[in-house]
Amino acid sequence: MTTIHEVAAAAGVSISTVSYALSGKRPVSEKTRRRIEDAATSLGYQPDAGARMLAGRRTNIFALTEPLRADTHAPTHMAFVLATAVAARRRGYDILLLTDEQTAEGMNRVAASNLVDAILVLDVAPDDERVEISRSVRTPTIFIGLPDDQRDLTCVDLDFEAAGHLAVDRLADAGSARILLLGQTEVSYRKSNFPRRLLHGVQERSAERGVELTWTPSGALVTEPAVVRVAIDTALDAGIRAFIVHAANDVHELLLGALAERGLAVGVDVSIVSAAASFDTAMLPTPIDTIPLVPQDSCELAVEIAVQRLEDPHLPAQIHLIPPTYRPAGSVAPARE
Repeated sequence: MTTIHEVAAAAGVSISTVSYALSGKRPVSEKTRRRIEDAATSLGYQPDAGARMLAGRRTNIFALTEPLRADTHAPTHMAFVLATAVAARRRGYDILLLTDEQTAEGMNRVAASNLVDAILVLDVAPDDERVEISRSVRTPTIFIGLPDDQRDLTCVDLDFEAAGHLAVDRLADAGSARILLLGQTEVSYRKSNFPRRLLHGVQERSAERGVELTWTPSGALVTEPAVVRVAIDTALDAGIRAFIVHAANDVHELLLGALAERGLAVGVDVSIVSAAASFDTAMLPTPIDTIPLVPQDSCELAVEIAVQRLEDPHLPAQIHLIPPTYRPAGSVAPARE
């Protein structure tokens, strides 16, 4: 790694003159400054973050605040972390990952230190404490998700309500009059906003279409698989043959196993739509129609907006909802005459 001593030697100046030229702390003649910058460029020298901050330049670092709790579904959350890191790196930015469960501490720390150019917020809660922090700091902040209070915020997310509408419409159009929604874990409805939004979309469209809806959270499936299985068996015993699944892959597999035990064929006897799935449903034993939640879509857009906000700090706050798409796989039974 090139040092400041090597830059000074190559430019024929003192170390302090290099520091002044690159930090802007004291005036240096234009000729000398150019000679120092040329030497730094040719040697591949990068001043540390502190020097860049003193010069009022960017650090080329984004903070990503992602609280990791005991109930966090790691595969889903890490998919979003990776998608954000890849999108940022493509634009020349590194990611500083803040995993404090007490999210306010890390966010306040990086904002106060000017260590990052922007803050990206994941795992957004309904009453997220990071909302007020984002309003109090000068660092541009982009939420990947929607809190209840969206005033003056810039947010990016899948339109979960529209995804719920789309799932119900596909089933209702195929003649389903009764639907069971297998939802997320109980704790996720308290601590995250996206399950509520999809549930609201399903409930709203079911009422509009005259569809009878039954809903159950998936519970702690690892320790309580019987809870989900009872809900599935109860629905099947009651004659329900249409399912929307907004849950992890193991809930999908449990449903498919229960149907196989009863000799019910997906796409013939039973209809299933996987709503806002963040995993590859092609890995399931049976193909399922899917409304995907693609981390790259929202994370790419969030990073792009963060870069735009750095170029133009006066860009207005805006909510960006990504329209859902439908990927058919033959799991919705056609309407019977």
